[in-house]
Amino acid sequence: METVQDVQTALADNGYLADVGLSTAIFLALSLQRPLLLEGEPGVGKTEVAKTLAAWTGGELIRLQCYDGIDVSQAVYEWDYSRQLLHLRAAEASGHARELDTDQLEGELYSETFLVRRPLLAAIAHGDGPPPVLLIDEVDRADDEFEAYLLEVLSDYSVTIPELGTYRADQPPIVVVTSNRTRDVHDALKRRCLYHWVEHPDFEREVEIIRLRTTGVPDKLIEEVAKAVANLREVGLYKPPGVAESIDWAQALGRLGAETLDPDLADASLGAVLKYREDQRRVREKGLRDLFLA
Repeated sequence: METVQDVQTALADNGYLADVGLSTAIFLALSLQRPLLLEGEPGVGKTEVAKTLAAWTGGELIRLQCYDGIDVSQAVYEWDYSRQLLHLRAAEASGHARELDTDQLEGELYSETFLVRRPLLAAIAHGDGPPPVLLIDEVDRADDEFEAYLLEVLSDYSVTIPELGTYRADQPPIVVVTSNRTRDVHDALKRRCLYHWVEHPDFEREVEIIRLRTTGVPDKLIEEVAKAVANLREVGLYKPPGVAESIDWAQALGRLGAETLDPDLADASLGAVLKYREDQRRVREKGLRDLFLA
């Protein structure tokens, strides 16, 4: 990988059509070994970037789904207490426990055998082979404390476990952080990352994406779906459709045998593109025919 065009081509070969801006951000993130923070509306393809990078590089995709209340034990590591207890009881029953002093017994219980690696530790201590792709998805859902801890981990790619010592990545993982901007990500994390705002694709690129991701859907229908979805995004819906919904809708209409965007079939399949009752009602009130022909 020497140029931005190389990245764009490799992504396309793995089913992701990126514009020049996103390809440049990915190129720089890979070249400089910096985390890449992608922000944008839901459904614009932020998560797919990480999946495509994993498919391209051959690295394992390790996903950390963030949510309110996530803590270190769910993100980094925890001890398998059930197995530790079973081991202790077995050691006592066999007499093995009496052969050990307290430190030796604790050493057995707090060893790699009983360590459960969660996504951050798994990505840092990944071993041989290509570096994994660490997807930290929807970081805006996590609380401030976890975001601060995350910043520490991404600063030097190391994790310390008091009982075992420090794990440090010999080869840093490729890190993609996504945010739907339900709240602002702190400046400190942004400074650590390269940043790119992912827009909805323009009409021509959305047509190409739908064509690439669907099978058996007529070209005319694909173009009409792309145009209709672009119009839907201008209506001011609670949840405007993303690229994933465009693909689902085109595929659904294709399965229904549509050759063009027939208003009756569009109405019947509206649940493939709009996932909120209020949005569906608003679109129907505006008139499907007028909206799609606009």
